[in-house]
Parts: sequence; structure tokens; C-alpha cells
Amino acid sequence: MTSGAGSVPAPETSLPPGPGMPTIAQTLLWMFRPIPFMEHCRTRHGDIFTVRLPIGGGVVNICDPQLIRTVFADRGDRLRAGEANIVLAPVLGSRSLLLLDGPEHMRQRKLMLPSFHGERMQRYGPLITEITARRVAGWRSGEMALRPEFQEITLDVILRAVFGLDEGDRLTELRASLHRLLASGRNRLAMLPAMQRALGGLSPWARLMRRRAATDELLYAEIRRRRAAPDLAERDDVLSLLLLARDEQGNAMTDAELRDELITLLLAGHETTATSLAWLFDLLVHEPAALRRLEEEVEGGEGTAWLDACITESMRLRPVVPVIARHLREPLELGGWRLPAGSYLAPNIVLTHRRADIYPEPLRFRPERFLDARVDSFAWLPFGGGIRRCIGAAFATFEMRAVVPEVIRRVRLRPASPRPAAIRRRGITLVPAGGGRVLVDPRS
Repeated sequence: MTSGAGSVPAPETSLPPGPGMPTIAQTLLWMFRPIPFMEHCRTRHGDIFTVRLPIGGGVVNICDPQLIRTVFADRGDRLRAGEANIVLAPVLGSRSLLLLDGPEHMRQRKLMLPSFHGERMQRYGPLITEITARRVAGWRSGEMALRPEFQEITLDVILRAVFGLDEGDRLTELRASLHRLLASGRNRLAMLPAMQRALGGLSPWARLMRRRAATDELLYAEIRRRRAAPDLAERDDVLSLLLLARDEQGNAMTDAELRDELITLLLAGHETTATSLAWLFDLLVHEPAALRRLEEEVEGGEGTAWLDACITESMRLRPVVPVIARHLREPLELGGWRLPAGSYLAPNIVLTHRRADIYPEPLRFRPERFLDARVDSFAWLPFGGGIRRCIGAAFATFEMRAVVPEVIRRVRLRPASPRPAAIRRRGITLVPAGGGRVLVDPRS
């Protein structure tokens, strides 16, 4: 076939190399052995490789910060994060910030950003400390899993900060409903498109939809109640701020938009922070010198430099989300390849964080590496980057800085096993096996 007069043939597109095994085998390894599989791919194929999953187009993993810079520089014209996150729609809803692209994403982001302003977050400090102290006061001597405990703490923080609810029936009912929704959302069968069938109301999908409907009823009731509150303008919880927010045309968020953003904050906000806290303490108890130094800093009350370094290093070594996904709408030149439209680009957080040329001894927990060094925004990726950087990043870090000292003041933690917890995939996240088990000794 020849091109027309004066035209230039478009260069052919192709995907970088990757494993030659069948798609089903790659999918199973991606789900159940993600870290060894990723490391094998990089060792064999380099810093840009393709994994074939049953989502069409191929998933191009990128482990080079300079190539990741190119991905983050895109403003959503060619690389669509919302389209890549479509698997989350059954729980979060179609108007969630995580599922929007282009101008709609920017409008929603601008409406939400003021709720996470640094000065406003400071007001939540005493609340976070109070919630943590109350929960930790119930810990008893012996062995326990940290992640479920931190999930309770971070869920209460989000419920109180987002809704401004005090302890009572409404908070208790919403907390219980969210627990049930989360349990259904973690069921992998319910999230597979091929399995999203009611089957007489008995399938995991049908259970998820019932629990979503029950939670929605509570959320919409709270939205209506708050919209009619006489003190709406004086409140500083996130729901009230979102109700008052207006875009450049003077339009407020609809109830459906509010519902989707609230559920995103509630579900995404507390699970990831709880997991990060569990990983942090799992690493600390296996590095006694680092833990002792942190205890001394907390007891001395002189700054948070070591705490900040420990948080940054734990999120490097144990990122909660393994990759960042983008759906490619048109061909893109990257790393010597012309990638085809329809493929997915995935800056690989785990592998980028394990680059020995950036992080010497990358598999060791060494907080000191962040004491005097600036964090490279293209090589440290727990919150993503560019215009899609996690909107709750500052809140999550602030929350961890409040929770960790309160735990250290109230209990002594020791390892329950000789090695840190194994990494397990739970949905789209990487969690400590067994919830991150430790031995607890309450301080007198």
C-alpha cells in the first residue's frame, strides 16, 4: 500500500518487550506474585517493559524517572488517568476525582483543594491525637495485628474530619455501613467486569450493589441535613466546605458529585494511610536503632526530622500502590518506542523506588537517606505526580505525623517475627501479610 501524494507515512507503533508467557499466566503473577514478577521483568527487559493483562492494549511499565517525568508532564490530553481507573467505578462512582479526566477533572480538583489547605489541616491535629489515644488505650499486652487497628483510627479520623460528626448514632451507622461496603469492595470477583451479574441477588456483585445503595442512602441524607444546617458557613469539616465551594461559573457541586467525592475520600483516604502506618511500624520494630532514635525524638519533643525521614523511607520501601496507570489516547514517543493508542502506561512505583543508582542499598530501611536529601518528585512516587498527584497527600502525611508519636507515647512495640512481614496484594494495594503483627507492651 502506498501513501497519497505529498503525504508521509505514519511511523509504526510497537510495544516494548515483555514476558512471552500467556496473558492468563501474566495476570496471575501480577495479582499473586507482583513483586517477584515485576523484578523478573525489569532484570530481563530493562526499565521499560510490557505486561499483558486482560484489559487490552498491554501495560507498559516505566521505571526510569526521566521517562516518568514525561508521563507526569501530560495534562490529560493524551494520557487519561480516569479511564485507567474505571475498575473503581462500581464503588466510587463515575463523578469521583479518580475517574475524571480533562476539564472535568480540573474543575473538581479546584473545588476540593481548599479543603486540604495546610492551615485548615492543623485544626485536625487535636482530633487525630484524641482518636488515636482512645484506640491505643484499649490495646493489651500480647500479639496483635496493626493494620486493622490503624484502619479503625484512620476511618474515624476521616469520618470526623470529612463529616464533622461527633460520636453518636449517625456516626456509628455510617461507620458500620462503610465497613460492609469495604468488605464487598475487596472481593476480587465482584470487581471483574465478567462477574458483574446479579444472579438472583446471590452474587458478590449483587451484595456489593446492595451495600453501596445502603451507604448512599446515609450519605445523601447527611448531605441534605448539612445543606440545611443554619451554621453551614461557620463549619470547617470537608462536607461543609464542599457544599459552599463554587467553580469559576459560580456553580456548586451536585449531590451526585458530592456523594462520589465523599466516598472517594472515605474509602481511598483511610485504607491507604492505615496500611502505610502498619508498614512503618513493621519496619521500625525490625530496626531497633531506628525505633529507639524515634522514641528519643518523641520523648524529647524537639522537632520531627527523624519521624519525617522514617515516614518518607517507609513509603519508599513499602509503597501501598504498586503502579500509576494512564490510558493512552493517541500514539506517544517514549524511551525510543512509539507506543500505540489504546495501551496503558504504568509508572512503576515499586521498581522505581528500588533503583540502586538513586537509593543505595534499596532493600534496606535507611531513614537517614532522607535527613538531608531532597525528595525527587520523579523517583519518590507514593502519591503519584503531576496534575494527578493525590489530593489528600498532605493530609495523609500530617495524619501519620500525629498518629505515630501518640502510639509511641502509649505502648512499646516489638517484632512478633524475625523478619518484616511479607508483601501481599489486597485489591489494588500492597499490604503486610497478617496485618503486620507485633508484640505490644503498654507503657506505665
